Amino acid sequence: MINLRNDYSTLGHERVLKALLEHKDNVYLGYGLDSWSKKAEEKIKELLENKKVEVHFLMNGTGANMILLSHVLKPYHAVISADTGHIYVHETGAIEGSGHKILTCNNQEGKILPDQVEAICKAHTDEHMVKPKALYISNATETGSVYTLQELKALKKVCIKYDLYFYMDGARLGVALESCLNDIKWSDLCKLFDAFYIGGTKNGALLGEAMVLVNEDFKENFRYHIKNKGGMYAKGFVIGLEFYELFKDGLYMELAKESLESAKLLKDIMEEFGYYTFYPSSTNQLFYLVDKKEYEVFLENVSFELLGENEEGYLIRFVTSYASKKEEIEKMRRILEKIRR
Repeated sequence: MINLRNDYSTLGHERVLKALLEHKDNVYLGYGLDSWSKKAEEKIKELLENKKVEVHFLMNGTGANMILLSHVLKPYHAVISADTGHIYVHETGAIEGSGHKILTCNNQEGKILPDQVEAICKAHTDEHMVKPKALYISNATETGSVYTLQELKALKKVCIKYDLYFYMDGARLGVALESCLNDIKWSDLCKLFDAFYIGGTKNGALLGEAMVLVNEDFKENFRYHIKNKGGMYAKGFVIGLEFYELFKDGLYMELAKESLESAKLLKDIMEEFGYYTFYPSSTNQLFYLVDKKEYEVFLENVSFELLGENEEGYLIRFVTSYASKKEEIEKMRRILEKIRR
């Protein structure tokens, strides 16, 4: 089977795993207070060109989103998200479970537009309704698109106008920043967002994400909140060591490039046989609408995700990663030749 199911189905990049094995007999402080976590934090601060931020290493994306939003929002606050947003679709009510309503916008190719945010804020007028207080976006989005710097600045402007926190889910931040459509630099992130996380799980790490706190108000007692929400990993040095290895000499972005190169190869092969993406993705997630025969052939030969089914066909998703082998993707030609006979 050709593995195109996701970008976290392998254990981790060999350099990350090698680093963990090299230090397996060492003893460290727990709970993220170790030397590797400090070194990784410094590397990330250098990349962001900002020494004032705090970096906290967390286990996973859902936990990161829930911990951050439940920490900064009061009980009557709500968060705005696209209707494709991970917190709304794929986190099993984690945000709602922490007491916060999610107010959704119809996604525009996975994105949110400023006028949509403004419309929601204007519609919530008094204390008989929840109060919008945070704007959540994913970059790359759940449909594979990326925000431009101009788009993010426009959203930031609306956030300032309506006193909203601006928060970014960076589960696939690596491929977003390496996308051919990207014009955002690492140093821009701290100017735009109150907080964001850098995804490790989907870009070479065994596990873990790096939460970056920019807003000074978020920093107070954040570690208390991590612990309270079950997110404080005793072996925090594992994540710290991983992120140090990923960021010490540019490996993180190299892996993102490899993922995108595989995605481009796959996309080109699909187009050779007349398949065009359902969403205009410029990252490592590719979506296709296929009929029953096509779906069944793919099912026999490829590991992928089915996202939906209706009278028009089956919406499927292929995802590449740094671990995708070019020769394996080339095998898609043989599969597509079966379909097009």
